[in-house]
Amino acid sequence: MKKNCAWLDEPNKIRVVFTEVLQHTTIKPVIKDKQQIYAIESMDWNEKEVIIILEQSANSDEEMTLYWIDMELPIYPRGIVRTDIFEEKYDAREALLGVNYSRRKTSFSIWAPTATNMVLSLNQKEYLMQKKPNGVWTVAVRGDYHLARYYFLITVNGEKNKINDPYAKGLTPNGIESVVLDSRRTDPVDFRNETYAPVSKADAIIYELHVRDATSAEESGVTERNRGKFLGLTELNTTNPAGYSTGLSYIRELGCTHVQLLPLQDFARVDELNPSEGYNWGYDPLHYFVPEGSFATDACDPVLRVKECKEMIHAFHKEGLSVILDVVFNHVYDHENSDFEKVLPGYFFRYQPDGKVSDATGTGNDLATERVMVRKFILDCVDYWLSEYLVDGFRFDLMGIIDVETMQAIRERCNQEDRPILLLGEGWELDTPLLPKQKSSTNQSDHLMGISFFNDSFRDVVKGKLFDQLDTGYVNGNGMYNEKMPQLVAGSSDQRFGNSLFSDPLQSVNYVECHDNHTLWDRLDLSNPTTSNENKKQMHQLATGLTLLSQGIPFIHAGQEFFRTKKGDENSYLSGDQINQLDWSQREIEDQNVQWVRQLIQFRKAHRLLRLGNAKEIEHRLHIIRAQNPALGFLLAGADEDLVVFINPTNETIKVEMPALGRWEKSLSNKRETVTEISCLLDSCVTIDAYELAVFKKKRE
Repeated sequence: MKKNCAWLDEPNKIRVVFTEVLQHTTIKPVIKDKQQIYAIESMDWNEKEVIIILEQSANSDEEMTLYWIDMELPIYPRGIVRTDIFEEKYDAREALLGVNYSRRKTSFSIWAPTATNMVLSLNQKEYLMQKKPNGVWTVAVRGDYHLARYYFLITVNGEKNKINDPYAKGLTPNGIESVVLDSRRTDPVDFRNETYAPVSKADAIIYELHVRDATSAEESGVTERNRGKFLGLTELNTTNPAGYSTGLSYIRELGCTHVQLLPLQDFARVDELNPSEGYNWGYDPLHYFVPEGSFATDACDPVLRVKECKEMIHAFHKEGLSVILDVVFNHVYDHENSDFEKVLPGYFFRYQPDGKVSDATGTGNDLATERVMVRKFILDCVDYWLSEYLVDGFRFDLMGIIDVETMQAIRERCNQEDRPILLLGEGWELDTPLLPKQKSSTNQSDHLMGISFFNDSFRDVVKGKLFDQLDTGYVNGNGMYNEKMPQLVAGSSDQRFGNSLFSDPLQSVNYVECHDNHTLWDRLDLSNPTTSNENKKQMHQLATGLTLLSQGIPFIHAGQEFFRTKKGDENSYLSGDQINQLDWSQREIEDQNVQWVRQLIQFRKAHRLLRLGNAKEIEHRLHIIRAQNPALGFLLAGADEDLVVFINPTNETIKVEMPALGRWEKSLSNKRETVTEISCLLDSCVTIDAYELAVFKKKRE
């Protein structure tokens, strides 16, 4: 049953909320703490709510009480925790939070400035913690507490709760309790002596993968115990029953440079003790510093889940693959019951003017990244995964929710590494209570140099608008939107072709498929229902080819290269293995297309002209070739050689004119039977087949 309550919303503003309408009375309340009685300047009545303005600011460190008629109400901090005054008073950015372990002594620290009591429960023994002026509670316990279980008993706003450490580095199954870890005992052999050569941003080719999807199928050839686990992606030379490569070796052979892993920080909705009974992409974050237990071979072993996660990253690195971690710093799962809300109610989330929690994410809450200690938490987390797990980049889910200053701080931290760290995210403009200039949206890309954005224009122009399933684009709509194609192949950064999205082409992440929404194959089934499968495959090839031959950073969804289907499931985040797992039998059936994508990747790697690093060089070297509408042709002029790319999105053969006479090598085509080593052209015209993507190369004489 709800009770009458009183909240301190600003230093001199108290909000009293009643369960029933209170009759107006001339009797004034008495407001006092241990030191003084506060004079009241004004009162504003509104049925079940009364706003009281004090003549002077209250001391938020003191316990305050309101006496009124027959009521005695404690006054708890609420809105005041979101004020600048509060932020300045309890700024603990320099504090070391969480556990600081050594064999002789372990210290525990947690930031909870409004808590009135804090107790550490360590191996079922309780230790009273002390509060510092910056709001940090600490205690140090002598002894070696590696693998000790702990949690905090916190009293806030008159309520006592058991909470996990938001900075916990280890957990028991399903996050019941935090666990102290000696991180040195979680490193695989030679983990910190890696010799792999990290890849620069200009050379990046991203492959998006879910840990469980990669090897959960029996046909993956992975050891049964390791299927769907971190260790499943450490096994080499795995094959399907027909002998075709799978898993880690397959990804290496394909040739992408970066593996982007869907969230692997501890998440909700999957029972870590019975993972086969649930499934989740990972966008329901619980504990940010700990790997997901359902991906470990034994979730009961807190060291093992950390070590196996590191072993997976180490395995990728040994195969020359960089690792990008998909992170969810825009919301938490079930904010009302989250440790954040229990530690400091009302602080970690954004609120609308009417007092309701903002929900621009569509998940029930928006994390208030702009607040000092929320930003610190994010930066500490980024630092930890960089230094402890040696990841090579971060993909920010719903990055438009995150404030610009926080993203700039993340970029500055990542720039301190001695290896290139790739940063990218979803720059959608969402209705969260920040000014437009504060949001890390695509519109603010010039303020976020060094950070890349998913290019939704590329996606929508190439295959049709995302939110209109029947809409067609360039490859599946007979050249629809062909007037927009020059800008896309130029990395959306060339003012010659109209307004550009970016001033730096490396901010453009070009993609036509990702974990969200329909796979490209399923989308083509919807948008082109009467088209033959053969032609749909060719449309698919054009889309993937454009992704890999355009300026910017190409992004491929796992299985896209063998026409991955999710059986029409548009949002498969909870849909289970049968829908989500990679079909390694399909990989065998469509090996010819796998080899086509592999050739595209190798060709991109071999020719710098396809990965120019700045808009000026693109303007100098990339030139659109006039072709029969709606075909697209473009020339990349180099110092030693020229490349020409033609795309015919129609069902008819066309003739196109080469930019110059000479000996042109037809290096690539999705119509493999038309590839020739050397073509001697007596005139400047060549034939491009229906639904063909062809690449020509000519050495400079």
